[in-house]
Amino acid sequence: MSERPIGIFDSGVGGLTVLRALRKKLPSEDLIYFGDTARVPYGTKSPKTIIRYSIENTKLLKRFNVKMVIVACNTSSSYALEILKSEFSDVPILGVINPGARLAVSATKSGKVGVIGTEATIKSGAYRKAIHFINPSCLVFEKACPLFVPLIEEGWLNDPVTLEVARRYVLPLLGKGIDTLVLGCTHYPLIKDILLKICKNVTLIDSAQAIADEVAKALPSKKESGKGSVKILVSDKTDRFEKIATMIMGNKIEIEEVSIDKE
Repeated sequence: MSERPIGIFDSGVGGLTVLRALRKKLPSEDLIYFGDTARVPYGTKSPKTIIRYSIENTKLLKRFNVKMVIVACNTSSSYALEILKSEFSDVPILGVINPGARLAVSATKSGKVGVIGTEATIKSGAYRKAIHFINPSCLVFEKACPLFVPLIEEGWLNDPVTLEVARRYVLPLLGKGIDTLVLGCTHYPLIKDILLKICKNVTLIDSAQAIADEVAKALPSKKESGKGSVKILVSDKTDRFEKIATMIMGNKIEIEEVSIDKE
């Protein structure tokens, strides 16, 4: 069991922030990442489609005999996590919502928390419910940011256009007096520098580190020695993905295109 890899999936490049955090936290573990680049973004899809994609992605990772599956997609975590846990009860499955919510509640001093995410994640109310479960007195202000994922996938991480879009999305939340902002999509840490220009004196919650800490605690068995391998799989191999992946991971990693439908 300890020699088996950990599987991670996301709709595109965003989940690589989780992969990076896991690599740093658990350097001996073998990691397999799947980015569903042929069907990104998930945030504009219906719940039925999000669930179907998430099931297919989990089946793909299970081909590699993974010992755990990390749903590094907030949209999938919002709609599909409990279904995945039920359908694939033979492998532990963790999502990014609860770790991020716990971190936000522990960080806020005013009790006013902002959440930005995809349309689907915000519509689900998953973060609001998770935060209120931990601390019912917290005030949660949410904002869907549908343009962020396309801009990030385009590689416009420090572009004036992205900065202006971010201002339009985030300034209304700052007007509510939030002191903590949950980056409710694993793509969003890639524009953290832009968000920091806008969100002065606001704590940004990146769930990638939170989920890495939770994985370290929840792993059924750990690989204690050696340097772990990293395999990156995609449903559509593009130069853009490779460029951003190299930037996130800090070195060039081989990327393999795979078929989702293959049994």
